[in-house]
Amino acid sequence: MTSSHKLWGGRFTSSTDPTLEELNASLHIDRRLYAEDIAGSQAYARCLNKTNLLTDAETKSICDGLDKVKEEWASGNIEVKPGDEDIHTLNERRLKELIGVPATKLHVGRSRNDQVITDMKLWLCKALKDMHANVLNMIEVMMMRAVKEVDIIMPGYTHMQRAQPVRWSHWLLSHTWNLKADADRLTQIMQNVNIMPLGSGALAGNPFSIDRQTLADDLGFNDVTMNSMQAVGDRDYVAEFLFWCSMTSVHLSRLAEDLIIYSTKEFNFVTIDDSFSTGSSLMPQKRNPDSLELIRGTAGYIFGQCSGFMMTLKSLPSTYNKDLQSDKEAMFNSFDKLMILLTVATGTIKTLKVNTKQCTGALSFDMLATDLAYYLVRKGVAFREAHHIAGEVVREAEVKRILIHDLTLEELRAISNHFEADVSKVWNYENSVEQYQATGGTSKNSVLNQISALQVWLKEQN
Repeated sequence: MTSSHKLWGGRFTSSTDPTLEELNASLHIDRRLYAEDIAGSQAYARCLNKTNLLTDAETKSICDGLDKVKEEWASGNIEVKPGDEDIHTLNERRLKELIGVPATKLHVGRSRNDQVITDMKLWLCKALKDMHANVLNMIEVMMMRAVKEVDIIMPGYTHMQRAQPVRWSHWLLSHTWNLKADADRLTQIMQNVNIMPLGSGALAGNPFSIDRQTLADDLGFNDVTMNSMQAVGDRDYVAEFLFWCSMTSVHLSRLAEDLIIYSTKEFNFVTIDDSFSTGSSLMPQKRNPDSLELIRGTAGYIFGQCSGFMMTLKSLPSTYNKDLQSDKEAMFNSFDKLMILLTVATGTIKTLKVNTKQCTGALSFDMLATDLAYYLVRKGVAFREAHHIAGEVVREAEVKRILIHDLTLEELRAISNHFEADVSKVWNYENSVEQYQATGGTSKNSVLNQISALQVWLKEQN
């Protein structure tokens, strides 16, 4: 490769060390940006035409030539040559082969520093819409199940210990609301990304009085960056996206962990469909929740992309530095992995079977000890005293080795004379969940209100 093939080779007298050449090359990663790079170059050519730096004929030749380059990429017929170190170099080299001298005028006032960020933001704007649609699809699937299975009651857990009865749909919606928060955060990131850096040059700006707002409108951006030095070194939008991927994958991982536990023989609350399970090469009876385990495991990988890139950013001086070349790999990897996780998680949720009998069979009357305290509160007992009395009732049942609801009224009144015959109504799981009528609770009405609120929100997203 000759130095003239490089976009920066003029001042060098010797060739680049082959090992550095390999380390420096990014085409194997940023080739994914070919369409965005071409779109940015075509818009920039039209902008240069308006400032009389390109004639109408040169502008048409450049845009038509870039269309041909794009067709070669799309058809898989693009030829990669030695020295094509990145997508910008290849596209410009190929354009020059097709149209000659006009191609050499395209880069005036533009640097790869502002060019690559523009490409990345164009790509990410579209990618975030696809990601957002996937999140919304999963939310819709979870809502449909919540409506259908609202009458199933199961144990709720804290510290992995049975705590209080809840509706299955309330548990499912707890994860749905996490995803709703993820979707809202993604919408904000989409706004942050949609600001155009093109026209910032290497760091000092563009000296040819180009109309950056018109250029932004041409490319579909909402706004332009206001400081060229900040713009070329800015990767906050990548970091925000990587954190978002990490947070969303953590939410999926926690959902997966619950379902892994619930699908064990010890719980048997759910059965994972065969299409999202695998078996053992040795043990014929096994049904392994590999879909969920892979979600849980991949969340760690995605977080690694985020933490690694943050360490790249933390010590960089201002404007552009070559360290930032790792931005695209982290962005692409996180996007690809999370898109798969969302698809697998959605399919797993959609096809799993809830074992109603096992859910209700796991309920136990000791889970109603809090309800017993609430019963006393409704009788006028201060909560701290009611909590203590309910604890004494639990202890009395344990001492006598009987279930809490098997204590007689006389035995209960021996602990507190506030107990009356209506205490028997406490020992009812449906009554238990139905007392939580306040917004956000596990009563049927509250759960249905959650679903209605999510439905309204979903309509606003479309």
